[in-house]
Order: sequence, then C-alpha cells, then structure tokens
Amino acid sequence: MIKTLAAANRSERTRFFIPRSVQQSIPIQRIFRDGIWQSNGKFTQTWRFADINYTLASHEDQEDMFRSYCAVLNSLPTDATTKITINNRRLNGADFQRSVLMREKGDGLDVYRKEYNAVLTEKSAASNNLVQDKYITVSVSRKNVEEARTFFHRVDADLSKNLGKLDSGAKALDSYERLRVFHDFFRPGEEQHFRFKMGEAMGRGHHFKDSIAPDGMRFRADHFEMGGKVGRVLFLREYASYIKDSMITDLSDFPRSLMLSIDILPIPTDEAVHEMQNRIMGIEGDITRWQQKQNTNNNFSAVIPYDLEQLRAESKEFLDDLSTRDQRMVFANVTLQQL
Repeated sequence: MIKTLAAANRSERTRFFIPRSVQQSIPIQRIFRDGIWQSNGKFTQTWRFADINYTLASHEDQEDMFRSYCAVLNSLPTDATTKITINNRRLNGADFQRSVLMREKGDGLDVYRKEYNAVLTEKSAASNNLVQDKYITVSVSRKNVEEARTFFHRVDADLSKNLGKLDSGAKALDSYERLRVFHDFFRPGEEQHFRFKMGEAMGRGHHFKDSIAPDGMRFRADHFEMGGKVGRVLFLREYASYIKDSMITDLSDFPRSLMLSIDILPIPTDEAVHEMQNRIMGIEGDITRWQQKQNTNNNFSAVIPYDLEQLRAESKEFLDDLSTRDQRMVFANVTLQQL
C-alpha cells in the first residue's frame, strides 16, 4: 500500500508499489510529457477552459453564448468521445497565499493589503475553501502516439477558436497538471504534498500512479470508500423533454468536493438523420393506426391526441436541425461523484 506522511512535519512521502486493486481502478497505461495519455487502447488529452459570465448576461447575450457553445459541441470529431468535467476541489492554502493574496511591502499601504486579504480569505471560507475548475477531455483510438498527437493538434485549434468566441479559451494540460487533478481528488487534504517529476520517477523506477493513488479503494453496494473518505456516484437516469439552462449550475454548486462529468458521444449526421427518419415513420404509423381505429368507431372528426401531435412536431423539428441547421445529435451521460 502507499504510505502517506509519517509525521506532520515531513514534506516527502515514502512511495511503495500500490495495491493491484487500486491499479485496476486507475486504468491509465502510459503517459507522455505533453499531456497525452494512453488508456484502454485509446489516447486522451485534456484542456482547461475558463468560466464565462453567463448568469448575469442579458437574454440576447445568453442566446449568443448558447449558440457559440453549440458550435463547440458541433466541432467535436465524430470518431472521438468527449468528457466535460466540472471539478469542485479544495483550495490549496499555499497556492492561495502565493497567487491570490497580496504580500506586505512595508510601504505604508500594508493596512489596505491586509483588509483586501481579509475579504478574500472570508469569501474563501464562505465557500468551504473550494474552487471550481472546468475541463474538456477528448478520447480517440489511434495506432500510435504520433497519429494521436496530430489529431489532438487539430482539436486544440478548433477548441481554441470556438471557445475563444465565448471569451473563454482552452489550454492543454501537460501530464504534471493532469496528474495534479487526479491527486487532489484521490487524496483530499494532501493537495500541498503533490510531487512529480517524470525523469526522476523513471530513474528511480517509480510508477506515476504512486503519486496519485489513494491508500486504498473499496466499493460497496451504494457507496465507495477511498482512503479516509466516503463517496457516492449519482447519474441522471432519465431526462425531461425540456431542461433549464441552469441545471448543471444547480448540480455543481454544492459546497463540497465533487466532480460532475458529462460524457458526450457524437453521432455521425447520416446515422442521426436515418434514426430520426425511422422515428418519424414510427410516429406516423401510430397516428395512422389511431385514426383507423377512430374510423372503425365512426368517429371521423376525432382530433389527433396531443402527445402524438407533439411527438410528430418535435421529431420533424429535430430532423430539420440535423439536415438544414447543421446541428448534431449526441448521446450524453451525466454523473456526479461526491465526497
């Protein structure tokens, strides 16, 4: 098992081989310096993107942002899967002091710096010392890392262009930054102890999973145990026909450590059009059979039921989106991991 800090005043960890059960729970097989990882026969790359001020924008601006967001989803390659992740992580106190708080300079203005730092510290405490990061991870099957790297260069250009229209932008993470995300999630409370240098780890024969894996993982019927923490994974089983644009915000605003993931599988346009045409034919068949039944009962003026008429209208509008408005069908799975 992994040994954590032996004492509070130690800054280095003694690394051991991690248990086989924990290794299997982290199915990463190989990592490269530029942030490309190989896992289960696929290659993955992660980008961090910045938040935008959507809630306070006007209705017209929100519509423009939504269209730009749709453009981001439509630009995703159909031969790859995509995961959008919202990560509520505990704030690293050392990083907070170094990058956010103002340092005293002894120039007579320190009283204002102290007041400014007190306000920021109070705001941080009110949010349980949590910060929210957002990521996009693209996974694709390729023969080797060179082909994967060429593919991800094209994806990087598309994401930078489309997210740039939202004043957000995308930054590809290297392996150190990606491992840092996993470490902070798997080892809560030890964020400041993350250390990883690829060359040094290779020279010493240390596995990169030794730097991120928890002491142990145990899966129960309705929860999982990870180190000294207990967590649960929730997923949305069914979606309503209409979903508010604030749904994801409401789910991710819990003041605790969590990861909300949206797994997206784009469907090629020709397959999506064929699927919707079959659905429309099925709906038209249901309407025809209903009308024949009414005619048999000499009810020639019966109005088509509202639910069938609504299904017909929605399906035709969906088909128009695919064939004339350059939209794309995607399968989505929403999960929420909470500690």
